[in-house]
Amino acid sequence: MRQFLGALDQGTSSTRFIVFDRRGTAIASAQQEHRRILPGPGRVEHDAREIWRNAVDTARLALDRGGLTAADLTAIGITNQRETTVLWDRRTGEPLHHAIVWQDTRVERLVAEHARRGTGALVRAKTGLPLASYFSALKMQWLLDSVPNARAMAQAGDALLGTVDSWLLWNLSGGPRGGLHLTDVTNASRTQLMSLETLDWDAQLLELYDVPRAALARIVSSSAVYGEARIPELAGVPLGGMLGDQQAALVGQACLRPGDAKNTYGTGCFLLMNTGEQRVVSNAGLVTTVAYRLGERPPCYALEGSIAVAGALVQWLRDNLQVIEHSADIESLARGVPDNGGVYFVPAFSGLYAPYWNPGARGVIAGLTHDSSRAHLARAALEATAYQTRDVLAAMAQEGGLAMRELRVDGGMVVNELLMQFQADILGASVVRPRVIETTALGAAYAGGLAVGYWGGLDELAANWELERRWTPAMDAARRESLLRSWRRAVDRSLDWA
Repeated sequence: MRQFLGALDQGTSSTRFIVFDRRGTAIASAQQEHRRILPGPGRVEHDAREIWRNAVDTARLALDRGGLTAADLTAIGITNQRETTVLWDRRTGEPLHHAIVWQDTRVERLVAEHARRGTGALVRAKTGLPLASYFSALKMQWLLDSVPNARAMAQAGDALLGTVDSWLLWNLSGGPRGGLHLTDVTNASRTQLMSLETLDWDAQLLELYDVPRAALARIVSSSAVYGEARIPELAGVPLGGMLGDQQAALVGQACLRPGDAKNTYGTGCFLLMNTGEQRVVSNAGLVTTVAYRLGERPPCYALEGSIAVAGALVQWLRDNLQVIEHSADIESLARGVPDNGGVYFVPAFSGLYAPYWNPGARGVIAGLTHDSSRAHLARAALEATAYQTRDVLAAMAQEGGLAMRELRVDGGMVVNELLMQFQADILGASVVRPRVIETTALGAAYAGGLAVGYWGGLDELAANWELERRWTPAMDAARRESLLRSWRRAVDRSLDWA
């Protein structure tokens, strides 16, 4: 009996398959990490075949752990790391190169070339995105120019380009034997090739980036029945939803009204505010993106601020400086001091994203004295995530014209109580954690369930959301402003270093 929803959640560091019930409760799951391949400075890659194998393995393991089979799943939704780009052979299904990850900066030279040609205004007007190595179009251009015979194959439709959602759906639906080459509007909106006006590939942008339309997926709604799974582990299950991971978290957090905002604390931080059917054009370093499109309804949009380094900074302290042995140790270490001791850490390891978009920024630790300890460094690292989040929300308040009621939070770092309290303090606003913190996967499950009528509408999704913990600000305004002044001084020192 088909009574559960499956969510395939493919992230930057791992792949998960989670089975949810009607209340949005996870009843079974499995997770596998994949390799992070670093072939040179600024280069970050993944093995797309390894990702696909992990997707199949986690689906099988999750069903086994729940005592379930494919016949128990009403639909499957997919969510994915967004700008990461895959190039593969349509005939064999083999990747023609490692996937280029969203963190990769190898195309900075191409960014500079486009900036010199003055194309940034055109790109932002059509896509809502600034010129940056972060997005997919330049990664696609690099692959087509660098992989032997790739451009000729792409022009003939024999090589396919896509973000990870397209790669997974194509394999799930048959691969070389009739796989569907589709992408949803949220992922397409991160490529710099889709017009926010038409929700289709834009001819002028395709020419600008020299990407052939024949290689690209067809753009579809975030919630619709695309086809059925054709692999043994999931045979016959409807494939009913696709959302980029941050948009999926927005849906999973039930941020379905204009002004609703969520922040996902993972490798990076991604803060989205729902602006409804209104596209808000940013002049303060934010990006305009598609939040979701459900069926044939008009699309909803969001303002987004992306922070490159959040949880990755904790990993850096663990692996590079060996300040801590395990990532979870950072909270107890940071609690060993009453405050940051005047130490500020700007983790601009490969530039700063929103709201600065400064690729020449580099990491800075400021304010060190003889009294500074590794506990101060740990506290400064946690506070850096909260400061960056505050910078993004300040830009949203300036431009969106929408009052944020509260900040809903999810992701691996939200178990850190010290960070969450400081986040509330530095925002001067409530921070709330839901009962279900696997919101990215839950959003994908919601999209799949809506597509097949498992849920009747958005009100049912909103009713599923339950509060688990609320943090309210306990810092006085004068102290908050003093800390922010010092943070801004530290940021200023990091800008245009390279």
